[in-house]
Amino acid sequence: MTATLNTTHVATPRLGALTITGLAAATVASAATMTVAAAGHAVGISLDMGGAPIPVTGFGVLTAGFSLIGLVLAVALARWARHPRRTFLRTTVVLTALSLVPDAIADANSATKALLMLTHLVAAAIVVPAIARRLTA
Repeated sequence: MTATLNTTHVATPRLGALTITGLAAATVASAATMTVAAAGHAVGISLDMGGAPIPVTGFGVLTAGFSLIGLVLAVALARWARHPRRTFLRTTVVLTALSLVPDAIADANSATKALLMLTHLVAAAIVVPAIARRLTA
């Protein structure tokens, strides 16, 4: 008597390609947010929040950190979600919108708040599509 084991294989992207793409996107997004912050500061927009200046490099560090969290999310969804790309896109749109809330209520002037929000949107516009392209629909 023989037994056959049937397993269902879920097509997942190569995690190496997903990781490389995510790291590259995080790097580009970090540079972009630092550029946006520096450009805003150069035209006179304050980078002070709560009376303390935000260093331009801080934009890059936080962008890299949160981009890596997004990459970890993508890797998890690639492994366990039924529709990784759709789930990733829906989740990151909500998270991006939520990331604007602290900026909107921050102790800063309106131009600074707008600049902070712009950096969030720039980072998301770079990282989210790059990672999403590597996920299966």
